[in-house]
Amino acid sequence: QLFKNVLLGGFVIFATFVTLCNASCSFIPNEGFPGDSTRECTDLKGNKHPINSKWKTDNCERCTCYKTEIICCTLIATPVGYDKKNCQRIFKKEDCKYIVVEKKNPKKTCPINQWIL
Repeated sequence: QLFKNVLLGGFVIFATFVTLCNASCSFIPNEGFPGDSTRECTDLKGNKHPINSKWKTDNCERCTCYKTEIICCTLIATPVGYDKKNCQRIFKKEDCKYIVVEKKNPKKTCPINQWIL
């Protein structure tokens, strides 16, 4: 029991640092009990997923269920290399992506030369 609590505490601390560092992935421990042969994960919304399955969340993340954890990584690449004076970025949630368009003519896209995850 002590080992489980230490392990869980370590995951919580690690997840906190990952979040504070604006990382592109997050880790959620898949809680189990000694001798438990759970073949699924439960996500933060309470949905169950089979081990080794993958799914896309409403907030543009791709998640994978493993025996010991769920790993969710963002699908959103953020444009940073564009003409910020004449262009603006717009997030399209339905596609989980940004577009960059001219401020004066939003129908015209701007070139992008650098992205970050």
